[in-house]
Amino acid sequence: MRITSYMERGKYSLGTAVIKICTLRVTYTSPFTSSGVFLTMVLGLFALTFGSLLIVIDPYSIIFTMKTRFSEGTDTFELWRKPPIKLVLKVYLFNVTNKEEYMSGKDSKLKFQQVGPYAYREDMSHSNVTFNSNGTMTSIPLHPLTWLPELSNGTEEDLLYLPNIALLSIANVMNDATFFTRVGLNLVIKKTSSEPLVKMTAKEFMFGYKSTLLSLGNTFMPSWIYFDKLGLIDRMYDFDGDTSTIYTGETDLRLSGLFENYNRRPYLPQWDGAPCNAVSRASDGTKFPSLIKPNDTLLFFRKSLCRSMPMVRVGEDWVSGMNGYRYHFRKGALDNGHNETANKCFCRKGNCLPAGLIDVTDCYYGFPIALSYPHFMEADETLIDSVEGIRPNPDIHSTHFIVNPESGLPLQLSVKMQINMALGDLNNIANCKLFSHTVLPMLWTDIYFDELPSSMATRFYIYLRVGPIAQTIFTYLFLIGGMSFILLSLASAFCIPKDIKLKEATVWKEEAFRHQVVEKEMNKQRLKETTNNTKEMEVYYCSLLRTNEDTEEDSVLQRTLDSFEEVEV
Repeated sequence: MRITSYMERGKYSLGTAVIKICTLRVTYTSPFTSSGVFLTMVLGLFALTFGSLLIVIDPYSIIFTMKTRFSEGTDTFELWRKPPIKLVLKVYLFNVTNKEEYMSGKDSKLKFQQVGPYAYREDMSHSNVTFNSNGTMTSIPLHPLTWLPELSNGTEEDLLYLPNIALLSIANVMNDATFFTRVGLNLVIKKTSSEPLVKMTAKEFMFGYKSTLLSLGNTFMPSWIYFDKLGLIDRMYDFDGDTSTIYTGETDLRLSGLFENYNRRPYLPQWDGAPCNAVSRASDGTKFPSLIKPNDTLLFFRKSLCRSMPMVRVGEDWVSGMNGYRYHFRKGALDNGHNETANKCFCRKGNCLPAGLIDVTDCYYGFPIALSYPHFMEADETLIDSVEGIRPNPDIHSTHFIVNPESGLPLQLSVKMQINMALGDLNNIANCKLFSHTVLPMLWTDIYFDELPSSMATRFYIYLRVGPIAQTIFTYLFLIGGMSFILLSLASAFCIPKDIKLKEATVWKEEAFRHQVVEKEMNKQRLKETTNNTKEMEVYYCSLLRTNEDTEEDSVLQRTLDSFEEVEV
């Protein structure tokens, strides 16, 4: 609609009266021609169709599936094959501070002092990847360690008093051997002056120290002890000959990145029956299930744990701009059947350790190794009371994972476990009687990373956050825009008149006439007031009003009315 205003101003002399007559010419011309209506309708139908296709096809889900499924060259596969994260292993050792007092019988309890951490970067990777025809792939896991002095408190050359794993392990195994075997062992122990607590460097304890007993075992029992040095971290990270088979997600997207089997078995042979021997569908921490639901229980497997640990959601967090579920190990996961009857299968040969200890002897070459949380957290109180220097603290010693539920991508993790020696009856072995039926804490580890690299975080932020939001916005824009164009074209076609001509604009004429009459009378009154001083002036102005003004106003009024003769709409 276009409204044009014409202002005509009268000319007056000897006065201030002004007459304004506004002539309005109203012209309305619809912008929607037949072709315009058609194009608007087509544009609306196209936008509506495209928005509907976005809902039906869901291109984000297609892209998400492509990114999550493992295949040669995809982002997720490359990140799994060699994760670019800085994975750190921190080791805390328990130094014995009262060796002489305990061995002499002066002290009834061993006193431990936590030292460390000794930090290492773990360059986790999967090599020799082979894709199988059943939707799985097989690889060799690699976990080489590199010393990180900047994150360590101490050096690898720190001298500490630590348990002699070789002596105590052989003593534990041989205590029930034949009389002559025990006599021979005792002679060797005394001849070599082997002691249950020895002074060694932190590096020797973690990565291997030489022992006469170990050398003898390697010579006479090579099927049992096939290594000539013994170190706890060295044995924990012994992956020689191991293989892992992983689901690619081809048959089930949720399973991509999870174990199908480990060392060609879908179960762990060290345990008798489920759930203790479960390894299938567990994660090594590189990737967890995709499309996780809030109440799902996840499984975490690592060779050093000798089992899969159940994880339960305890909350939610935001890391690197992405949402994640926070997980802890399920309460009672290290119970041996005392409270969790399903965990009875963790009792090795029917021998159940105290609650909070899992016997993993069969995963550590027959050595009496037991797994617990750091500082015996959540374990039987007798374990804490039997030694000094143990102070469990959930804020420090708890494990946690933060996992993005859509992709299964770990955003942050910290896995904390303790390695102990759970010794049996040693009364028949020389120098070892004081350690009968004792649980010795040796070290605890924290395997963690705090955040994803910035490049990786940005990439997954776009995949997981920006992608779905952008698709939703475009979907609604197309749907709303399409409906708007369609309704506009229909309204233009059926509701808006294209051409209206008012031949007799009587209403507007009458209104304009009344306006002019009122203005005329007001101007006359003003002029009369200005001519009251003299009669001559009154005569002059009246004459002027009757002649010039009447003539001019009538002329203007006539033109005004004529302008309303025709109004185009």
